[in-house]
Amino acid sequence: MSRRPLPRGLRARLIVAFALVTMLGAGAASWASAESASDALVDSSQRRLTEDFAERIGAIAPTLTYPPDQETLDRLRAAVGPNTTVTYEDLRSSEGPHADLITDELLDAVGDGDRIATQRITDDGPWLLIGAPVMITAPDGTRTPSGIEVYAVRDLAEVHRQIAALASSAIGTAGAALPLSVLVALIAARSVLRPVRELRDTARRLADGDLDARTPPLGADELAQLAVTVNEMAESVQGSMAAMGRMQADARRFAADVSHELRTPLTTLTAVAEVLEDASGGMEADAAESARLAITEIHRLVRLVEDLMEVSRFDAGTVHPRLEEVDLAEAVRDSLRARGWLDRVETTGPETIRLRADRRRLDVIIANLVGNALRHGAPPVRIDLSASETHVRIEVTDHGPGLSDQALPHVFDRFYKADNARTRTPGSGLGLAIALENARLHGGDLTAGNADGGGAAFILRLPIGSEEP
Repeated sequence: MSRRPLPRGLRARLIVAFALVTMLGAGAASWASAESASDALVDSSQRRLTEDFAERIGAIAPTLTYPPDQETLDRLRAAVGPNTTVTYEDLRSSEGPHADLITDELLDAVGDGDRIATQRITDDGPWLLIGAPVMITAPDGTRTPSGIEVYAVRDLAEVHRQIAALASSAIGTAGAALPLSVLVALIAARSVLRPVRELRDTARRLADGDLDARTPPLGADELAQLAVTVNEMAESVQGSMAAMGRMQADARRFAADVSHELRTPLTTLTAVAEVLEDASGGMEADAAESARLAITEIHRLVRLVEDLMEVSRFDAGTVHPRLEEVDLAEAVRDSLRARGWLDRVETTGPETIRLRADRRRLDVIIANLVGNALRHGAPPVRIDLSASETHVRIEVTDHGPGLSDQALPHVFDRFYKADNARTRTPGSGLGLAIALENARLHGGDLTAGNADGGGAAFILRLPIGSEEP
């Protein structure tokens, strides 16, 4: 059985709220009146039945003989009425189908007292139980129990029918208030929701990028103040976005310009580094060590500039993949072979997995993931290849300490390095960020986590049938 959907619009909820509040208020008032009338009705009926019970006993008590015999008990029981029980020591006189409803609580109350006791029960219907000891009054006015106890069961069904009628009347009164509450809600909703709709339209335009959207405030109520606040927020957001756009453009232009300007001197430095590397064999130990250090730093600087230029191209939106048919296993082996990693990395998976991808950018992703595992993980480093009908999956795992909870959310951030001691490692801090951008360029994704057996795990997913944009 399907559930009926709850009202979701503000208008519907406002109408429902008005209707509920009005009906609850009217219902509560009607119900309170009905409850008060019901209590009064029950008390009146109980008092009337109790007085009748006492009067019947009082009328016949002076004619009884003490100690009583069975005939006396029968005469007293007949005088009190149907559903009555009279007891005296071992004698008992009872008549009526409901006379046995007398409870132990009432018996104890009558036996321990000298006045009328009552109790209401609901066994097979509402009943009033009445019990009283018959008292003997001496000439001096002293009253002593005679030992005779009288119990009667009286039907309260008619009283409960009257109470049910009062409850139905209360419900009807609450229901009669529904049309009026809906009308009031419609009028209120129209006046309240008009400025709310205008604010919604303004917020939607702002969300769509129209930072000039504004809502003219009408009046001086809370909604007008809200409109003023929204307009001030829009002004602030517009100013902040403009400033942020200028800063981002300046930052991208600066990175691109610096990277471009560094290419020429770096080309010269690379040539010098090659000469130094060739000549370092004939140098003294200190000079050779300095030359090797200079060569390492030059290579690191070249890699950093290349990565900066790649990032600036992604930021500028000028990167477009050149898709071709690629054998995944072959591409992975070529990437490892080009860097001398074939004997350091284990590759598993099908030999033939074909997809459309930019081979050079796929190589960049694999090189960054494997290089990261080799530098910061521990052997063995493993690449697992698999494919479904729509995607290929490349998982790179190592057996190092893995990624900490603090580092995990930031591994793809630019220039992020989890360990401050690694600030002088050959990596630029951009490799994983570039790998993620290349994965997204193919319509795929790259995620990071920890393997079950320990060590970091990077999972690359690429669609098999990427289409060049």
